[in-house]
Amino acid sequence: MRRKLLEELYKIITPSKIDKFDRIAAERTRHLTVVVENLYQEHNASAVMRSCDCFGIQDLHVIEKTNKFSVNREIAMGAGQWVDHYQYTDELYPTSKCINHLKEKGYVIAATTPHTNDVTIHEVPLDKPVALLFGTEQTGLSEAALNMSDIFVKIPMVGFTESFNISVSAALCMHTLRNRLEVQEDFDWKISEDEQVELKIQWCKKIIKNPEIVERDLLRRLKEGKTNFDL
Repeated sequence: MRRKLLEELYKIITPSKIDKFDRIAAERTRHLTVVVENLYQEHNASAVMRSCDCFGIQDLHVIEKTNKFSVNREIAMGAGQWVDHYQYTDELYPTSKCINHLKEKGYVIAATTPHTNDVTIHEVPLDKPVALLFGTEQTGLSEAALNMSDIFVKIPMVGFTESFNISVSAALCMHTLRNRLEVQEDFDWKISEDEQVELKIQWCKKIIKNPEIVERDLLRRLKEGKTNFDL
């Protein structure tokens, strides 16, 4: 039924959009995901979201504590439409809620911070899904996030400055891990065909008028065995 629904939605949008959706969905991954904790600068959070889209990372997880997440449209460049972002706003334990959720899904939690037992971004194991954690611009990741992390990751640097800007750090990590995934053949790391179908349905709904009404009407007609109809 979902594939039939997508076929009908594709009759509504332009061929160029269809081609773009098919091409981009085929490159999406959930094998990598990104978590940002309590970022206070709107432009950094928006830049991270934009990088997720550029590197084909479908999910962004946002932990909110004292700082609320908002998207700067000029910086995000529309990425908010195409990247799924999940916000954790539990008043007491948003970090634990987010990390426990990801661990239940099988993610290895990788805290991006210098540590005595850290590995470089080039050494992060990729045989299991990886969630990259990035902390606030001022103080980094919280103690709760560090205590719940499985590995600690650093980006090699050779200059006087000790760290990158958070959005730069996130982009470098995503770029490195995406490139490493591209050359491995031991496991499937892109989203499945069924996930692609669902994703493209959601994208179609982003660009048509009255999407919920259209979807409901299409599903009703499909159940009645009607096809090749006009809205």
